[in-house]
Amino acid sequence: MVMRKDLATTMNTKIMGKETIVLAHGYGADQTIWDKVLPDLAARYHVVVFDWCFSGAVKDSSLYDPIRYSSYDDFGDDLISLMDELKLKSCVFVGHSMSGMIGCIASVKRPDLFKRLVLVSASPRLINTDDYEGGYEMSHIEQLLSSIESNFEEWATNFASLVVDSNDPLSIQKFEDCLKRMKPEVALSVAKTVFLGDYRYILNQVVTPCNIIQSKHDIVVPDSVPKYIQSQIKKTCEIDIIDTEGHFPQLTGHVQFIEVLDRILMSC
Repeated sequence: MVMRKDLATTMNTKIMGKETIVLAHGYGADQTIWDKVLPDLAARYHVVVFDWCFSGAVKDSSLYDPIRYSSYDDFGDDLISLMDELKLKSCVFVGHSMSGMIGCIASVKRPDLFKRLVLVSASPRLINTDDYEGGYEMSHIEQLLSSIESNFEEWATNFASLVVDSNDPLSIQKFEDCLKRMKPEVALSVAKTVFLGDYRYILNQVVTPCNIIQSKHDIVVPDSVPKYIQSQIKKTCEIDIIDTEGHFPQLTGHVQFIEVLDRILMSC
């Protein structure tokens, strides 16, 4: 866990608006990934955005320790520390990609901090097993990690084009720019944490109501994954499919994303 008095400053935290929503970005991104939805949300809610320590937007890259952050557990501890520092309670946590599972872990440790979890394009495990479809074989992940290590710049360009809707070149460029702000060695280390991790065990421990937001076609997270998450979480867990392609519905389907999030917030 990062133990420092001013974690909010370190993580570039910004607070806007009136009812509390915490927006957490995923792998390779930073808080700018919420730019299309943030003005609308901040006009009506109390919105917190921040950058994880691996993000290229964080000035002090020494904050990322590959040993400490070898699993999502310490990211969860950082999230708890940040929320405690900001004196947040009973929030709606919107976690994109890896942050969905980080939010689940943090909510199990401190359920008082979370009123609802909104898991956006989230997955507890990306590698297939005999009884689980994560979307990738181990050979695919090994090739991905090798590509990051051998030619990070080329990989970042190709990966951004692969995971963001091809009909939205500006969003592709936004994510590519975020990726390339990361240090290659950090990108590789975090990729190992993300693509090799298995967090299925945490799902049946979640006691916070959940919503899942998923694109109609996400090359990273197959359709079976939200259904799997829903089947494992014991509390209320609803799935909303947004009519967009790719892993970033907050970028490529932002109008519908806001509509779905508004409906979720009204039901809290």
